[in-house]
Amino acid sequence: MSAIFKRDLRAYFKSPLGYVYLAAFLLVLNIYFYVNNVYIGSSSLDGIFSFIVTMCVFLIPILTMRTFSEDYKQKTDQLLFTAPVRLTGIVMGKFLAALVVFLLGILITVVYMVIVSSWGTLELATVIGNYIAICATAMAFISIGVFISSLTQNQLVACIATVGTFLALYLMDYSYSLMNATWAKNLIYYFSMFRRYQDFAQGIFSFADLIFYLSVAGTFVFLTVRLLERKRWS
Repeated sequence: MSAIFKRDLRAYFKSPLGYVYLAAFLLVLNIYFYVNNVYIGSSSLDGIFSFIVTMCVFLIPILTMRTFSEDYKQKTDQLLFTAPVRLTGIVMGKFLAALVVFLLGILITVVYMVIVSSWGTLELATVIGNYIAICATAMAFISIGVFISSLTQNQLVACIATVGTFLALYLMDYSYSLMNATWAKNLIYYFSMFRRYQDFAQGIFSFADLIFYLSVAGTFVFLTVRLLERKRWS
């Protein structure tokens, strides 16, 4: 697994992809922080983390589109399948490489805490809770992106399909407020990827929601491994 992880992590920065992702992430996040914190003098960072979850819809597909699609296109997938590495290790190596690049972008928020603490008081427990939650949420999104990438050899198709999937989940959450039936609201919340995060943003640490995100990540990693097993023997 470590060899796949190192290979894929290096690949992000041997091409413009990693730099483009981080530049886009930091540009948008810095603008949001300036408008919502610096300009009005707010010491609350809750909105930052909620905004990062929304950014995942468009940025994580950029990270995950190449995970397997590139190997399919370059015909290096057969080398992976015949390497003395378990398929679980291959999937986890690629998954963790994408997660590390995502977390590199999150590091900028540490600077935000230093800036905000100069004029206000930070609720450290809430901030730590949000960091844990955003990592779990990113794991869920990345696992979905990796799974979709394993379905096609075209990176653009993988990216568009992942964005479409995330937008569908976002619109499903949006329909929550339009529903009148309690059972419908409960069903939407059960599968919600975005609404569940609101408790964390408001300072409420929910272990049930944390387990949900980790379960989604585990499920899609498992599905990716099963898909690769079929490809290996086909």
